[in-house]
Amino acid sequence: MKSIGGFALCPGTRCAWRKCLVVLAPTLLLLGLRLASGQSAESATAGRAMLSVGVAASGFTLQYGDRKIVGITAWVDADTIRRFGVEGEMRRLEYHQTANVHAETYLAGLRYHFNYGRTQPYIKALGGDGHFNFPYNFATGNYFVIAGGGGIDYRLSHRWAARADFEYQEWPQFTFGSMNSYGATVGIRYRIF
Repeated sequence: MKSIGGFALCPGTRCAWRKCLVVLAPTLLLLGLRLASGQSAESATAGRAMLSVGVAASGFTLQYGDRKIVGITAWVDADTIRRFGVEGEMRRLEYHQTANVHAETYLAGLRYHFNYGRTQPYIKALGGDGHFNFPYNFATGNYFVIAGGGGIDYRLSHRWAARADFEYQEWPQFTFGSMNSYGATVGIRYRIF
C-alpha cells in the first residue's frame, strides 16, 4: 500500500489511485461550491438600506361619534435587507367630515417586512402625536397616539410599488376617555434608493 506523509492512499496499483481521484475530486468540488455559494449572497448585500416615500388615500372610522372620514396620508420608510426598518407617517383626515370634526396624526415607529415574489407583506408599531378638532371648532387637542397595523406592497417596477394598509389607532389620553380609530389606506410608493 502506498502512502504520502503517513496517510494510506488507495491500495494497489496506479489504476486504483485514479479511481479514488475520480470519486474524491467531484465530491470535494461540490462541497467547495456549496460553501462558496452559501457566503456570497449575503455578504454582497449586508448593511444595504432602502429609502422610500409614498402618498395615499385613507378612509377611517373615528370612535368619537362613530364618524367615517377620509383623507390623505404620506409616509417615509427606511428599511434594511435584514427585514427591519422604521416608518414615519402623516395622516390628515378632513374630507367628508361632519360638524367640522377632523383629525391628524404624526406617527413614527418600527416595521418588520419580508419579500415574497413581487409582494412585501409587513407589520408595524407606531407612536406619536394626534391632533383632534371638536365639533363646530369648539376646541382642539393634541393627544398621544399608539398605532399598530400591517399591509402589503406590490412591486410594479424596480422603483414603484402599490400599497394596501390597515391601521388601528388608540388615543389613550383623549379628553372623554380612551378613543380608538381604524381604517384602510391605498396608495403608491416610490423607492429613492
